[in-house]
Amino acid sequence: MLTGRILTPDGWIAGRLTFGERIGAIEADTACAGGPLILPGFVDLHVHGAAGVDIMQGGSAGATVARAHARHGTTSMLGTTMTAHPAAIRRALESLGPVIATRPAGAARMLGVHLEGPFISPHKLGAQPPETLPASLDLIRAWHALAPVRALTLAPEIPGHLELIPQLAALGIRVQLGHSAGTYADGVAALAAGAAGFTHLFNGMSGFAHRAPGIAGAALAHAEYAEIIPDLEHVAPGAIHAALRAIPKLYGVTDATAATGMPDGEYALGSQRVYKCVGCVRLATGSLAGSALTMDQALRNLVAIGLDVADASRRLSEYPADYLGEPARGRIVPGAWADLVVLDADLRPVTVVVEGEAIPR
Repeated sequence: MLTGRILTPDGWIAGRLTFGERIGAIEADTACAGGPLILPGFVDLHVHGAAGVDIMQGGSAGATVARAHARHGTTSMLGTTMTAHPAAIRRALESLGPVIATRPAGAARMLGVHLEGPFISPHKLGAQPPETLPASLDLIRAWHALAPVRALTLAPEIPGHLELIPQLAALGIRVQLGHSAGTYADGVAALAAGAAGFTHLFNGMSGFAHRAPGIAGAALAHAEYAEIIPDLEHVAPGAIHAALRAIPKLYGVTDATAATGMPDGEYALGSQRVYKCVGCVRLATGSLAGSALTMDQALRNLVAIGLDVADASRRLSEYPADYLGEPARGRIVPGAWADLVVLDADLRPVTVVVEGEAIPR
């Protein structure tokens, strides 16, 4: 049982929350009004690493990353790959499969995989290596059999990609537009074909200009969902506010790398070497390369730029869960998974619960 101010889809309730693996009862009690905040656990759909390890390393990396992020309130997540030779992606997926099938003790639930490449534009690599490929349905199906691919980033302007989107959607894969040099028209056409979202909005895509709206413009004009990195480095607060007004269910992701939770220094991001310094992660060229963000810090950042806690929480829990088609996660209602984060007055986690298991702090 937990007591405090409980955030439900209908608003705050002061009271008691009982749970096993699933949430049981929510009982109002005004005597609990002075207690801590109890929020749905965070749902992070773009995670490359943490604790010094990268998803692409394979082996035990997936479990290590899921445990590290759980301590910061993330209760479910997608392990995210990098552009690489297909054999390297295959090895990573083979290692993620068992972690997805059976949640390790003390870890966030790995809901599946986000393939962020290799089906991207060589002209918008960002921190991805230049090993891009045109998308192949047979290759994606083979990878999907190793570990469920829940989200896939592609550049819609690459020949053949637009026609592939409906087939990927039919497999249950959420197609996201990103790492794209495409036009506004390319983005609109991809959405009409069944694309569902946008990868790290504003970053790794053709930007918005009033005579050339680009992929970012297609998102602002037409998207229901898009992910954004609220570390306040990848996107300025003013641009976040513009996106909040334009995209109804804008949601936050960390794009976290192996440098997350680690001191300044050199780390791996797929086959790339990246460097953490003063909270940022960059390539040797100085370009941003993922982040060292955690979801609890994302919440604090969103509140710092003017969102109330309830709205910030929805954008880190309910909206990404809905985007992925996970109605029993990202909200505190009877029958949902008992994925919970308890925050102190400074919005720092004091207790994290994943499917009823209290996570060691």
